[in-house]
Amino acid sequence: MENQQSNSSLKAVIAVLAVLLVGSLVYIFKVSSDVENVQTELKTTVTEKETVMKDLQDLKATYDAAIAENTSMSEELIKERDKVVSLMSDLSKSKGDVSKFKSQYIALQNNMKALMAENEGLKKQNTKLTVQRDSTTVVLTAAKKTNEVLVSQNDELSKTVEKGSKLSIVNLKTSAYIVRNPGLLRSSEKQIETDKASRADMLRISFTIAENQIAKSGDKTYYVQVIDSKNNVLGDKKTQNFGEKSLSYSFATTVKYENKTVNVSENLPGKDFAKGTYYVNVFDKDVLVSKSSFELK
Repeated sequence: MENQQSNSSLKAVIAVLAVLLVGSLVYIFKVSSDVENVQTELKTTVTEKETVMKDLQDLKATYDAAIAENTSMSEELIKERDKVVSLMSDLSKSKGDVSKFKSQYIALQNNMKALMAENEGLKKQNTKLTVQRDSTTVVLTAAKKTNEVLVSQNDELSKTVEKGSKLSIVNLKTSAYIVRNPGLLRSSEKQIETDKASRADMLRISFTIAENQIAKSGDKTYYVQVIDSKNNVLGDKKTQNFGEKSLSYSFATTVKYENKTVNVSENLPGKDFAKGTYYVNVFDKDVLVSKSSFELK
């Protein structure tokens, strides 16, 4: 009797355990299924988030490239680019549904297409204006070069005329003379050329003004400077100022020039001439136009 009761109790316990086991199995299966669903949803969410983020990054790159072109729409493009950057920041912080980010991306993308179309139109217009401007620049540059050539030719012609109109001094010579005066009349003076310093009484400086048909005629004054071997200026030793420059000279001679050859000869009296090399310079105002040298023994 007792054995029968024990068997019945044991069967009851086994039945309860079996029911519990089946329940546990069912619960475990449900939990596992829920976990898989959650993991699938999470994977899907992550994948969608990455996709939207990639799309936003591409959108930002498009704006960056357009802004780098520095067009008149740069300010508007920067504003839209900043909206994309802000949405990327919000998306990176989100942990839930990304559908709202998709819709915002689509709106930003549509704005981008409209702005890009407008920007492209402006670029074409700018290109056309640039071509027109370059064409104008080429014409102006060519005109400027032509004008520069004409100015240069005119300057060269003016310089040629100026150079050609200057008088040439040639045949500059200096000789020393002994002057003997047996009488009172100058016509009775006897002049003997010498190269001895101790015997010289006078230096004679002569030169020729060459013929020049385009030079300006009229009185021409030349300043003659004679420097002895001791570096002394002989003669009048006067000083003439020409602006900031000054010239110490032996004598000045004025000639009436009428575009024909003129021979000039002047005497420079003196005494106690030093031995050595003498230098003779002829100046037209402060410009040296001829020079020579000679020696006295």
